[in-house]
Amino acid sequence: MTGGANRHYVLAAGGTGGHLIPAFALATELERRGHHVALITDRRGAEIPGKPSFLPAHVLPAGRFGKNPLRWPGGLRAVLEGRKMALRLFDSFEPSAVVGFGGYPALPALLAATSAGIPSIVHEQNAVLGRVNRLLADRVQAIATAYPEIARLKPKHAGKVHLVGNPVRAEVLSLRDEEFPPLAEDGLLKVLVTGGSQGARVLSEIVPDGLAMLPPALRQRLQVTQQCRPEDIDAVRERYRSHDIPAELGTYFENMAARLGDAHLFIGRAGASTIAELTAVGRPAILVPLPIATDDHQAANTREVAKAGGARMIRQEKFAPKELAKQIQVLAQHPQALANAAHAAWNCGRPDAVKDLADLVEGFGGAEMMDVIRVGANTARGTTQGAPAAQGAARDKAGKPAA
Repeated sequence: MTGGANRHYVLAAGGTGGHLIPAFALATELERRGHHVALITDRRGAEIPGKPSFLPAHVLPAGRFGKNPLRWPGGLRAVLEGRKMALRLFDSFEPSAVVGFGGYPALPALLAATSAGIPSIVHEQNAVLGRVNRLLADRVQAIATAYPEIARLKPKHAGKVHLVGNPVRAEVLSLRDEEFPPLAEDGLLKVLVTGGSQGARVLSEIVPDGLAMLPPALRQRLQVTQQCRPEDIDAVRERYRSHDIPAELGTYFENMAARLGDAHLFIGRAGASTIAELTAVGRPAILVPLPIATDDHQAANTREVAKAGGARMIRQEKFAPKELAKQIQVLAQHPQALANAAHAAWNCGRPDAVKDLADLVEGFGGAEMMDVIRVGANTARGTTQGAPAAQGAARDKAGKPAA
């Protein structure tokens, strides 16, 4: 533990997996270091699977501010009520710092922290600074980021920026040092297809037909695992059957980490948690950003790994069977091409994200400022925090020195 005596921390996050997965990871690390942690979220967040058993969840009202101005007064009332409730929690819990992970439920807690004089930090999972984090950027003491380049981040806030990465689940991180699955010229090519927690209909419509357009020698080696919406699964099953492609379909897979570890190629959306897990494990991907994502942040999330050669990005309006087949062939034309792409993705991973974020958090509210300096040095200028660890001393997936 970095800071000495145990302390109290409050984490505040919106009620989706993208916000809560890194919050849960940080909570687990802080608890391991001997601290007490509480969570502020909305009703959805309090019920989401994966919350650590030691982590109490406090549900606060959190108003949303959409495009309709008629709803703004109600949203403001909810935020003010949530702020009052957060202040009451802070009076009894006495946190050393409050950490926000984005989403409207984080807003009341962070506003309360400012008014109570409690240090506050925000973590941005995406490559575009989210609305709530933009709103709070002036007030917080630190902005932790997952990517070297963050859009919608004002230059005046550069001094607050600390590149730490995006924490991932422990079961995913445990796969980082495993070799890329062996792939012979005539061996099975295992493809994993997911579209987020609910599946994506466009993937169900396009992927089976795209795989069917691959050259026969490649198509006959396919083994597909695909997550689908319940209402789509029968039609998808029939598509694969008509193409004579073996496919395991489901609406939810509990052992998704193990399936990612077995996969040679991933096809899916480009949410922050997805990118973090792909780069943690080192899996090549074809990414189809959600077109309605706020500020087009999913497309921005693909920039780093695509530039490195670990993924191909296809805009949804261009996502057609022929284009998918073309991009798969680019990545999978021979086993070494896939292995090279896997290594490129792996090099983009930041496996120390949760430790570096915990060090940053411990740097506020009583710890030595050396913690903040160590984590934040030069990262505001775009250097990669933890690069030596992330690059594994420049070794490839087989453990050999990289060329």
